[in-house]
Amino acid sequence: MSDLIVFKVANNRYALDIENIQRIIQSKELTEIPNAHPYIDGMMSYEKRILKVLNFRRLTGLKSYDEELKGTFAVLKEQHKSWVESLLESVEHGTTFTKTTDPHKCDLGKWLDGFNSYNDHVSAILKDLNEHHKHLHVSGGDALKSYESGEKAEALRIVKSEVYDTYNRTMGDVTTLMNEFNVVADSLQKLIIYEKEGNAFAIKVDSIEDIAHVDDSKIMLAGHDEKSKEYLDIKGVLDINGQLINVIESVKLPK
Repeated sequence: MSDLIVFKVANNRYALDIENIQRIIQSKELTEIPNAHPYIDGMMSYEKRILKVLNFRRLTGLKSYDEELKGTFAVLKEQHKSWVESLLESVEHGTTFTKTTDPHKCDLGKWLDGFNSYNDHVSAILKDLNEHHKHLHVSGGDALKSYESGEKAEALRIVKSEVYDTYNRTMGDVTTLMNEFNVVADSLQKLIIYEKEGNAFAIKVDSIEDIAHVDDSKIMLAGHDEKSKEYLDIKGVLDINGQLINVIESVKLPK
């Protein structure tokens, strides 16, 4: 039997033996290493030691986390544009509004509820974004209530003044946040402090999923990715509740 830490990178799940993990911490700002290997993000101080940080996305040939975030936020912006257009359609022509007026239930709201930053500048942007996003949904709800009460002119006034103004402020905050994606990405990702056979370093991953207690006999043999096999030894694949997880035998730090 083994105890494994399951982590996620993009849509892929991996697991490391808990015996080789000292700690899991929030990602932080790193010190750049001149002429470092492309898989190395930099170095950091940890418990009076200097550790290099291995970027697991680069190791496995995936696009950077901040690039993926840019795509996510482009979708979120488009969703809110559609939200405002649907709201106007509803109060102008009486069509049913099928989107949410709860700021915590749209995709952007869910993302905001799960995110905090160690960076003061990003935290200030998030504070403004949270306030404007909440007011956007609340004012949208007010417009719908006015329309339902027979006050179409007031509903249209709310949409074309309060909603439009708050929408522009919200999207402005999102754009400002997109310009800080390096810091935002670090605020979201985790660092696994890994040590095996006397070698210690940090592994940057997207998120920590679970701790799994597994029967080693359930691990199925699998082939290796040619791109990463020099530094990543996959023991096999494990099926946990219908999810396939790549069980890692060992990770090596590029020189």
